[in-house]
Amino acid sequence: MTSLRSKFLSLIALPVILFGSAACTPLTDAGSDAGANAGTGASHAGSGTAAVQEATAGSAVEQLETLPIKGRAPKTGYDRDEFGPAWADVDRNGCDTRNDILARDLTAVVFKDGTKECVVASGTFADPYTGTTISFVRGNETSTAVQIDHIVALSDAWQKGAQQLSAEERGQFANDPLNLMAADGPSNGSKSDSDAASWLPPNKAFRCEYVARQVAVKAEYRLWMTQAEHDAVAGVLSACPDQPVPDAGRASNAAAAPSAPAPPAAVPPEVADADGTPVYANCAAVKAAGAAPIRAGDAGWEAKFDGDGDGEGCTS
Repeated sequence: MTSLRSKFLSLIALPVILFGSAACTPLTDAGSDAGANAGTGASHAGSGTAAVQEATAGSAVEQLETLPIKGRAPKTGYDRDEFGPAWADVDRNGCDTRNDILARDLTAVVFKDGTKECVVASGTFADPYTGTTISFVRGNETSTAVQIDHIVALSDAWQKGAQQLSAEERGQFANDPLNLMAADGPSNGSKSDSDAASWLPPNKAFRCEYVARQVAVKAEYRLWMTQAEHDAVAGVLSACPDQPVPDAGRASNAAAAPSAPAPPAAVPPEVADADGTPVYANCAAVKAAGAAPIRAGDAGWEAKFDGDGDGEGCTS
C-alpha cells in the first residue's frame, strides 16, 4: 500500500541535474566573493545582462533580470511569528515540514516507529553546502548536525517585500519546499540571514543551483533584491548562463550528493547466550537485527537501552 509520505515525495522529487561541472563553478571563494561583489556592481551587472543573450529559455539568468532592484527596507516589525507556526503541515500530508524536507533530502531514511512514516529517526545526508556526508541521528544532542535552511532567509524576505504579503502567503513562503533545504548545521549558522552578497555555500559546485533557487523564490513571492545582491547573483550565474529555473515548490538537492558516499559504520554483531537469547552490544546492534524498538520483556532487553525509563529502547 502506498503511504501518504510516498505520495508526497513522488510529487516533490525532480530528475537529477548535475552541478559539478566546471561550467557551473565560480572562480572565487565565498568570503572573497562577498567583498568583490559588493564593490564591483557595474561589471557584474553587465556580465549578467550579457549572459541573457546566450542563455537558454527559462534560465535563472533571464529570471534574475525580471526581479526589481531596491534598497533594503527597515527590519522594523520583523518576528518569526509573522511567517506562521514553525514547520506547519501546510500540505496536509500529516507530517510537519521539517520532517518532510529531511525525508526528501536524506537517503537510507529510517522513520520512528508509530509516526506513520513522518518522524525521521536517521538517515544519510549528502550536504550540498559543504560537499560532505553526514550521518543523521535524531536526538537532543545530535539533530542539530542537520538543519533546515530557508534559502531566502525569513528576515531577508521581510526586508525585501514580504511585509506586503498576506499572512497566508508568508506561511506558505516559510514552508515552501522550493525555499527549504537540509544543510550542515554550522554552515546554516554561519549563513544566518545573509543574502548572496555576503554569503555563498563553501561548496563551489553548488553555488549555481543555490543562487538559482534564491532567484526562483524571490520571483515566486514577488520579492526584490538589493543592487549588491543582484550583482553577486549575476556574478555566480555568469559562469553558468544556462542554469535552469527550478520548478517552483518541487526542488530537490539530490544532484548535490558527493560522488563517493561515506561507507556505513560497522555495526557490532548480535551474539547469543547459552540458552539462545540474543545479546546486543548497543542500539546499533538492536536495529541491525530488526529488533528496534526493543521493550522490557523482549528477548535481549537490557536496561541500558532505556535512557528515559519508559520501558522502550532504541527508538531514535
